[in-house]
Amino acid sequence: MSVLLAAAGLVFTAAAILVTLVVVGFFAKLVLKLLLLPLLLVKWLVVSIVMLIVGPILFVVGTVLAVVFGVVLAVPLLPLVAVAALIWLLVRPRRPAVA
Repeated sequence: MSVLLAAAGLVFTAAAILVTLVVVGFFAKLVLKLLLLPLLLVKWLVVSIVMLIVGPILFVVGTVLAVVFGVVLAVPLLPLVAVAALIWLLVRPRRPAVA
């Protein structure tokens, strides 16, 4: 019987230690977050200022790259467009249709 009582005491002691560690960890995490909140706000401010400077540059570079990529893909199709224009000139009716 005393062994059972000792085991129950050990279980309750382990549970109390675990609950204490969880509560202390929660409060430590809360205090750490409250201490680091100003640094997080400063980080957001710096990132927003940097993006105000870098954002338009990235927009211009992206636009130029899109135009260059479109030209690179369209140039090989120019002979096909020329042949299609010649065929259209040969096939189209010479006078307008009468309604």
